[in-house]
Amino acid sequence: MGESIVQKILSQHVADGSVVPGQEIGLVIDQCLTQDSTGTMAWLEFEVLDLERVQAPLVVSYNDHTSLAFKGESSDDHMFLQTSASHFGALYSKAGNGVCHQLQYERFAVPGKTLLGSDSHTPTCGSLAMMAIGAGGMDVAVAMGGGFFYMTVPKVIKVELTGRLPWGSSAKDVILHLLREISVKGGVGFILEYDGPGVETLSIPERATITNMGAETGATTSIFPSDEVTHDFMTAQGRGDQWKPLCADPDAVYDKVIHIDLSQMRPLVAMTGMPDNVKDMIEVAGTHLDQVYIGSCTNGSYRDLQIAAKLLKGRHVAPTLDCIVSPGSRQAEQMLLQDGSIETFIEAGVRVIEPGCNACIGIGFVPGNGHLSLRTVNRNWVGRGGTNKGYLALSSVETAVASAIAGCIADPSKLPQVSYEERPYVIDTLLFLEPEGPKVAIRRSPNIVAIKPQKPMGDRLTGRVLLKVADGISTDDILPAGPLTQHLRSNLPAIAQFVFHYQDPTFAKRAAEAGGGFIVGGENYGQGSSREHAALGPWQLGIKAVLARSFARIHCSNLVNAGILPLQCDTGDIDQEDELIIELSNLSPGKPMRVENRTKGRQMDATPILTKRQAEIVQSGGLLAYTRQRHG
Repeated sequence: MGESIVQKILSQHVADGSVVPGQEIGLVIDQCLTQDSTGTMAWLEFEVLDLERVQAPLVVSYNDHTSLAFKGESSDDHMFLQTSASHFGALYSKAGNGVCHQLQYERFAVPGKTLLGSDSHTPTCGSLAMMAIGAGGMDVAVAMGGGFFYMTVPKVIKVELTGRLPWGSSAKDVILHLLREISVKGGVGFILEYDGPGVETLSIPERATITNMGAETGATTSIFPSDEVTHDFMTAQGRGDQWKPLCADPDAVYDKVIHIDLSQMRPLVAMTGMPDNVKDMIEVAGTHLDQVYIGSCTNGSYRDLQIAAKLLKGRHVAPTLDCIVSPGSRQAEQMLLQDGSIETFIEAGVRVIEPGCNACIGIGFVPGNGHLSLRTVNRNWVGRGGTNKGYLALSSVETAVASAIAGCIADPSKLPQVSYEERPYVIDTLLFLEPEGPKVAIRRSPNIVAIKPQKPMGDRLTGRVLLKVADGISTDDILPAGPLTQHLRSNLPAIAQFVFHYQDPTFAKRAAEAGGGFIVGGENYGQGSSREHAALGPWQLGIKAVLARSFARIHCSNLVNAGILPLQCDTGDIDQEDELIIELSNLSPGKPMRVENRTKGRQMDATPILTKRQAEIVQSGGLLAYTRQRHG
């Protein structure tokens, strides 16, 4: 029996355990990335490990989320990150260089290698046949220190592509179609592996759009084969010597197969609320818009933006809306300058901003009260754009441009067809800084606060249910992104005050007064971002366990790493303010344990979502305490 791409890479990197679906394995990690939104905490966690330098072969620290430093604390974070990277032996990507995901696949992604990043869209590098996985900062800190990354071996879905995309449809429509088919939780426990004759019709930037937004299905990662298209891209990037072919064996066996005929793709739009709230163009055409945002790590490639400029040539953005373009990288920006695209954007009435995340996470270009913003980004939950009063919809670049011209959601296939023209890539590493070693002193501001010690959990958990929430709670719901919190990522005591800010602004105060307690959730609790602050914030407030019907993969791991017990159960009979007692003497992976509801005088079963190793982590108080205990 042949092997899939996933099986080949995992078998070459497994260092602890066996590659059997459902079993926990420890992987050797070749590359790590952090960014300024999650990286400050990752580097603080790395310091707790008491190592002199990073041990992973390549570590890159990116400044991309708050590159414009909208507050002084952000500038403090950037200096801390730059000096930490230099001191401990990592590359540093300065502000203005671009978004970590696009830069990583342009400059560093290698077929067959492993990448662990403190960002849920790390799977973008799967476009170059890399096993690229998003994780919480603690997991990344351990991997930076040379430790293994532990994960439960996922099952594999083969997504077989046939045909070729028609004009007006794009790779973004492919992943929106898949989201409509399997939902935001349909990929949980799986890796999406793409195959079929349609793959060779897609460029690397198109594949990157698909692997980037595959994170919204809940999948562990997404991956494409390494073929001649991969070789040509890497050669054009000056890295042809790092290429190698990698594809599944013809007789590889998969757990599930999904067929997508690219020739049948239609322009799609994910309307506000969830990335899987996907509608066909015919259902939403004519919907009024107030903003259009083109770019980001999902659709900020030179290919995407060259097409956008061609569509805008000789046309103007509707006067009733605002439109911005944000290139994904400095390389894309420089090439758009060279070919005249920037001039075209400006003549069309588009505002061009520097490469970076910025508006995607609500740092600028925040929609107004009741406004609808159409974006080529990957997420559209309420609150994602920096406010819970505006609304976001997601589309392809082609649809975004057609809509910007029309002033409402519009079908791009009605515009005259344009095509992408290859140009030599600009290779410029000016804003990548090489490390200088221990001679560089780490600069810290008062806003950069060391993590409090993790303490053993004990034999019993008691407390009240401080909050009960519905299905589909995202990490943005738990701890908002955007201007409320972005400058506090290195200050847990301060950022913890915003836990569940939009759900219940009294939560943090009540948790502090109660000395901690429990949270109760529904299905897919913690979906979305890898933002470990959504686990560390509750931990800072004394939360001891989260009980939910099901958990998103990364957040569940982050809870464990923070020393919070994730328990899966039917939560229908638990109410806010109920007092619970959880005995830990019988804590065992996958074995139901008793939870006593003293308020209702009842008992119920709850299953700890833990491996044997994770049970030890929770009992130790968290991953940092566990790692220090085992490795001194």
